[in-house]
Amino acid sequence: MERIWRKNYPPGVAFEADVDAYRSLADLFARAVAKFGDQTAFINMDASISYWDLERLSDDFGAYLQLVLKLKPGARVALMLPNVLQYPIALFGALRGGYTAVNCNPLYRPRELRFQLVNSGAEAIVVLENCAWVVAEVMGATDLRHVVTTQLGDMLGSPRGTIVNFAVKFLKRMVRPWRIPGAVSFRSALHQGATAREQVALREDTWSLVPKDLGPDSIAFLQYTGGTTGEPRAAILTHRNIAANVQQIDTYLRPGLNEGKETVVTALPLYHIFALTVNCLFFFKFGAVNLLISDARDIQSLIRELRKHPFTVITGVNTLFNALLNGSGFAQLDFSHLRLCVAGGMAVQKAVANRWRQVTGKPLVEGYGLTEASPAVTFNPFNLNAYNGSIGLPLPSTDIAIRDEEGHDLPIGIAGELCVRGPQIMQGYWNAPEETAKVIAADGFLRSGDVATVDQEGFVRIVDRKKDVIKVSGFNVYPNEIEDVVALHEGVLEVGAIGVPDVNSGEAVKVVVVKRRPDVTAEELIAHCRKYLTGYKIPRHVEFRAALPKTNIGKILRRSLRADWPQLPAP
Repeated sequence: MERIWRKNYPPGVAFEADVDAYRSLADLFARAVAKFGDQTAFINMDASISYWDLERLSDDFGAYLQLVLKLKPGARVALMLPNVLQYPIALFGALRGGYTAVNCNPLYRPRELRFQLVNSGAEAIVVLENCAWVVAEVMGATDLRHVVTTQLGDMLGSPRGTIVNFAVKFLKRMVRPWRIPGAVSFRSALHQGATAREQVALREDTWSLVPKDLGPDSIAFLQYTGGTTGEPRAAILTHRNIAANVQQIDTYLRPGLNEGKETVVTALPLYHIFALTVNCLFFFKFGAVNLLISDARDIQSLIRELRKHPFTVITGVNTLFNALLNGSGFAQLDFSHLRLCVAGGMAVQKAVANRWRQVTGKPLVEGYGLTEASPAVTFNPFNLNAYNGSIGLPLPSTDIAIRDEEGHDLPIGIAGELCVRGPQIMQGYWNAPEETAKVIAADGFLRSGDVATVDQEGFVRIVDRKKDVIKVSGFNVYPNEIEDVVALHEGVLEVGAIGVPDVNSGEAVKVVVVKRRPDVTAEELIAHCRKYLTGYKIPRHVEFRAALPKTNIGKILRRSLRADWPQLPAP
């Protein structure tokens, strides 16, 4: 497709990004530290670390992996952490040390974590102690050999960190009993790493965490997603993929921001690809202060944090912005410093966008991405004055096409599958060449699985989902997984899972069940699901029927189930 969108780029935005500016994310890290050294990099619960602090601490952690654990280059290191200071320390230590990061949701149940660890072949994991029981339960069925545990307050200093850890463990009782022989505390790992690298430096005069052969083709992340196929897969994202996407975002947003002077609110979890690339990596490279919110579900606590810090940028999903608007005291915050509000992960509702503009004085600028695209693909102009219902314009150095089922390009204005090509596109799915072949065409275009249109100005609009993915607060939920779990219940004969409109989360999971045992209740099935599924995946609605609609080969017709559910009224 001709790049018709370029004419609508904001002033100062180049058509192409310098996507080969960095050899690796370690190179990106080093240049940012050299430029912004003593400035604050991350803040969490009133504790902060500078760019130089992060370099030293990530050196310590990387040395622990390299010199103490003696992990080989390319080994997978899992991170099962919320937004705490330990996350960037462990992340950059692993990436700079030549390892592949595997992000794991701290809310995972054993079945979910086991799959991810087994599939990735992760040898080490850093886990919040609150979740250590999950690791303990599955460890024997995985390749895990090393476990580093951390408490919520470990990097908050004394006495605050001690008080937080005591309250979490003994007052709030948020830590379930666990036992993992040989597990090492995060602070101990840092100490051991620091000691080891000092000893090596004494013997060899110099020591560098970054391997000489760490380069653009090295794998930075195995980032799990349901993909466009609906099956759990790990997108292989190289250092070049991620660094290129950071550069594309930088090229597009730089004219609207002040380097080294921004404070970005990171309420979305860093284990999610959106916050990982945009908040953690782009804004680090840009010299921003990153305000980490450990639990964005506690809206009043989040608002209190926002009151403390004059923030200039906030990223989030529609449900988060809606919750903030309805939170006590949010409208009274000082928004005079606010420059940019980025929305992604799910569609922004017009009513939320309009109210956000009214309260804050700034528009919600919507973008679109895919895990398989590192993730950013399109973005609305940062100088946008009002909600326009689109997902914006393709980023610099990005090509798109709208194609039919046979892969033929469609004319402007005709709906078809959105396909994307650029340096940010993954190398494929980990150990799944057949699935890779289904989504990456011979000409390099990634099939997104989303039906979209492009208008004469180059603005892209999502029309519908090609697959049955359910979007709950910006997270993908896959019907097959839900159906498999519900079907494990001995009282269930058949089940179909669908997404239904929900005013709070965009969509909610609904299951339609044919009973095997007549006395099965909805409450019983939901309790069953809690044993196996993360909270946002648990069905919110259960309906019982005598039979489910099926195709002539016996496949359940989910579209027929959705058709019976009332839609939300238009805003």
